[in-house]
Amino acid sequence: MPRGKYVNHKGRNRHFTSAEELEAERKNEEQKKKWRDTREESSEAEEDDEEGSEKDSDESEEESEDDKKGASSLIEISNPNRQPKKAFVKTNALEAGAAAEDESSSSLSRREREQIEKQRAQAAYQKRHAEGKTSQAKADLARLAIIKQHRAEAAARREAEKKAKESKT
Repeated sequence: MPRGKYVNHKGRNRHFTSAEELEAERKNEEQKKKWRDTREESSEAEEDDEEGSEKDSDESEEESEDDKKGASSLIEISNPNRQPKKAFVKTNALEAGAAAEDESSSSLSRREREQIEKQRAQAAYQKRHAEGKTSQAKADLARLAIIKQHRAEAAARREAEKKAKESKT
């Protein structure tokens, strides 16, 4: 017996399974497969028979209701205090119902009104930005003009260098 808590497996004899043992295991697995296949075929045939009769289908529905786990299988729970989460409203739906909202603005909560106003302001800003009327859009256009000018100067320089090389040769 080795001393200590843990056993070192190095240097020990190795055990190899013989060919006969491997063959016996393979045959056992094949038999199990055949047995499972025949069992599945018989269960499929039984299911086909069950579909034909209405009584069996009613029983299966009752079983699925009984499959609930925990207290829900015994009691149907409905909490009156639990309210479903409010879904976010898309801007397209807001624009379509803008007239209706003006009339019934008092029915909306403060947060909803602020959110709608924020979305309208964002849409208006994007429209002005696309037209080039905002300060940011003007700055972007000025930067773009400078870049175009630099590129045109660089292209003219390259063209001049190209002509100079051609004239030398």
